[in-house]
Amino acid sequence: MFDGYRFILASKSPRRRELLAGLDLKFEVETGPESKEGFNEDIPHSQVPEYLAKHKSITFHRPLEPGEVLITADTLVFGQQEKLEKGILSEVTLQKCAILGKPTDREDAFRMLSLLSDNTHYVLTGVSIRTLDELRSFTAVTEVSFKKLSTKEISYYIDNYAPYDKAGAYGVQEWIGHIGITSISGSYYNVMGLPVQRLYTELCDLCGKK
Repeated sequence: MFDGYRFILASKSPRRRELLAGLDLKFEVETGPESKEGFNEDIPHSQVPEYLAKHKSITFHRPLEPGEVLITADTLVFGQQEKLEKGILSEVTLQKCAILGKPTDREDAFRMLSLLSDNTHYVLTGVSIRTLDELRSFTAVTEVSFKKLSTKEISYYIDNYAPYDKAGAYGVQEWIGHIGITSISGSYYNVMGLPVQRLYTELCDLCGKK
């Protein structure tokens, strides 16, 4: 369908590879040395995932060749101690939220899941698509609500699923998602790490396949 293009996914995430494969898109996974990620605290929270996705693209380990399309992404979870009201998302709301990346250890994972328990949080994924001549990017937002999780449930999940490679310390497709999530508004696949419907639309537009 996209003849003449060579798609490259620069991600070590098995979930992103699985999701991109679901588009029946022929692609290769290519990752180089990890560059140091960071962002200025002055950047609004809503722009951080997209900023990081573009940073991954710009710092790709080699120059792109004609016909190559590089896809990079970054997912972050935004949650806070106070109860967040469903359906209301603003920059002010996000600025009050803590940015939850990947947990550093068991204690950190427990802290994150306790923060998400009995509350609503937001999952933002920034995606960058780059060719030799063009760079475009976007952010997808999904609202997720959890029931009140018991300490036993949180401990069971951490001990059996070791969610140390997941933003917010959980995988929506895993046990904790099955027993804990009460509602999702937005792309389910975005919570997994890649908003594939929006990505497909952008790729069609970029490659002139609409």
